[in-house]
Amino acid sequence: MSMMDKIKHMLKGHEDQAGKGIDKAGDTIDDRTQGKYTGQVDTAQDRLKGQLGSDRGQDQPPQT
Repeated sequence: MSMMDKIKHMLKGHEDQAGKGIDKAGDTIDDRTQGKYTGQVDTAQDRLKGQLGSDRGQDQPPQT
């Protein structure tokens, strides 16, 4: 079982909370880097949410 599978299993049923944590972590990174890497941080947040399934119910289609 890969590490991502283990994380997905642990977060099952808590996707919304995981999404909030990802957003908060991204905001912290943006603050510490003074917005220098905002585009890259946003991309990473979107991809991580897609991997963990925390973006369901939003305007984005599920990623495969």
